Amino acid sequence: MISRIDLRGDALPEGPALRALLPRADFDVAAALEKVRPICEDVHHRGDAALIEYAEKFDGVQLTRVRVPETAIAEALAGLDPVVREALEESIRRARVVHREQRRAPHTTRVVPGGSVTEKWVPVERVGLYAPGGRSVYPSSVIMNAVPAQEAGVESMALASPPQKEFGGLPHPTILAACALLGIDEVYAVGGAQAVAMFAYGTETCAPANMVTGPGNIWVAAAKRYFTGRIGIDTEAGPTEIAVLADDTADAVHVASDLISQAEHDPLAAAVLVTDSLALADAVVKELEPQVAATKHVEDRIAPALAGRQSAIVLVDGLEEGLRVVDAYGAEHLEIQTADAAAVADRVKNAGAIFVGPWAPVSLGDYCAGSNHVLPTGGCACHSSGLSVQSFLRGIHIVDYSREALADVAHHVVTLAEAEDLPAHGAAVKARFGWKVPNQ
Repeated sequence: MISRIDLRGDALPEGPALRALLPRADFDVAAALEKVRPICEDVHHRGDAALIEYAEKFDGVQLTRVRVPETAIAEALAGLDPVVREALEESIRRARVVHREQRRAPHTTRVVPGGSVTEKWVPVERVGLYAPGGRSVYPSSVIMNAVPAQEAGVESMALASPPQKEFGGLPHPTILAACALLGIDEVYAVGGAQAVAMFAYGTETCAPANMVTGPGNIWVAAAKRYFTGRIGIDTEAGPTEIAVLADDTADAVHVASDLISQAEHDPLAAAVLVTDSLALADAVVKELEPQVAATKHVEDRIAPALAGRQSAIVLVDGLEEGLRVVDAYGAEHLEIQTADAAAVADRVKNAGAIFVGPWAPVSLGDYCAGSNHVLPTGGCACHSSGLSVQSFLRGIHIVDYSREALADVAHHVVTLAEAEDLPAHGAAVKARFGWKVPNQ
């Protein structure tokens, strides 16, 4: 059901050599890029007409317009199961508690008397959010994208989600209900690469956005890459992944259930256990079989995900080697199920989010921890962070120098300009002092 990689006995290699030994899904965004390019340019040239045509081609629905009527959003909230509404409201509340604390205040540094640099933080003006609608429905992703943007102060926000044939060409009603709870009234029944293109270029009904965030399939990831530079993006999200670093104190039932929980997303989802306990590894394998048999989505998602090259049990000699392995892997979600788990978690360098101990499963972070579940995948945690308020803010430096403060440093500016063979840079300073620079 799941393969093993035995790294015991020999010294672990460094850097890329170690990463090459670890499991990872095939996810060729570069190849997908060539397929989404014509779709994106078609949306550029034909706007809403192209979006309507692609809805019929890819989603099997015939639309007359792509923007969702506000009445449909209100009706979705009115028809929402009260228990689901309560859970969504609690998820929103906790996300706000965490993300509100991430706001950044302007800060002024007095460099010299009369010379200061202030860093102020300005939110992105308009953001396009994407909520997937393929194998599963993800109202939680609406929350995880919208809340940090709102707490950052983004004024204009729109959301796109694929049209659903069973719901008359509208996005899933739970997605629409989540939008209503968050106060998002600009929603589009558009999926895939064409949704990213709609936000990047704008159409007759949708104004262009400065940034696009939200998870999606490989076509969404490819479209994000295509528009990088024109718009801001959060990340090129790949298949979801969990790594569990565990020792002989871990409960095999917990570990197996957590591996299955991520395998449930997609046949390319990665489930990785890193352990120095052969007994735990054997117990987890034994526990996987009955748990998988008792759950849903076995044949189309869980079984192929666990059996795929992206999933494995990695055996190591000890905790130190385990830490090296999980840092090389850079998991989207990393659980620490060891003795003194908090201290071990503090030593981890590369992870999208870390879940400490037996009572903090990834599922908690997916919905109600208050943390964000839009996280770097594919090892990108070694250089990228999860979505936060900071993702939607731009730092702007404000330089304020008096005549005296400039005079004090003018000769250094001129010297460096001449060293770089950029004399006009120096001349811009000299002109302010009658072409005779002080202290020269």
